Amino acid sequence: MADDPVKAWRNPRLTFRRLSGLDRSGPPPPQTLSDAPWHVWTIPNAIGFFRLALIVPLLITGLSSGDGVGAWPAILFAVVSWSDYADGIAARITGQYSRFGALLDPVVDRTLVIAGVVICWHYETLPRWGIAILIARELYLLVAGRIALSRGLELKINWWGRWGVWPTMSSIFFALAGVDVLAHVLFYIGLALSLVAAAVYTRDALSATRAAPSSSA
Repeated sequence: MADDPVKAWRNPRLTFRRLSGLDRSGPPPPQTLSDAPWHVWTIPNAIGFFRLALIVPLLITGLSSGDGVGAWPAILFAVVSWSDYADGIAARITGQYSRFGALLDPVVDRTLVIAGVVICWHYETLPRWGIAILIARELYLLVAGRIALSRGLELKINWWGRWGVWPTMSSIFFALAGVDVLAHVLFYIGLALSLVAAAVYTRDALSATRAAPSSSA
């Protein structure tokens, strides 16, 4: 009988690159796989719940600001954004990985972006046409991802998508902080990188689809 994969798996040595998340090499922790227990009550998940709770006052302060600009919404957005590193670091230090945490983290990140986008759209502190393109891109990837999964295809996150996160998130922060020019510049950079990432995902999915019949023959 095969050994328990959770017991057999060991948390990699905590170098600076591993601790900071720059080094993501190796297989995912088995505690985060689809057949693993949920393990809701962990230190990293507590940080995730705290981040999620802060999004409510972010929306309240942002939408009641009068112009979409203010110290409190900017500070709250920054805290929720940067604390994303905190739950990851906590998981690597404590080894408290969990299936629930693997699902909670992206939900909090996307909810944060949605909250920031709602404020920016309402007061038009970022161009609404660009926000609409980003929303359409997210919906496209959501549908395409579901189709890919239903066909047994596995697509990895590409670096274009990773690089697009920072300028997009930063553009929302600077829009909330009232730094208009920098917010727009970063927004356009993030938008361009996000579209390139979507094109790469599409190319990879089509290539995998064409390769599937020959591999199963």
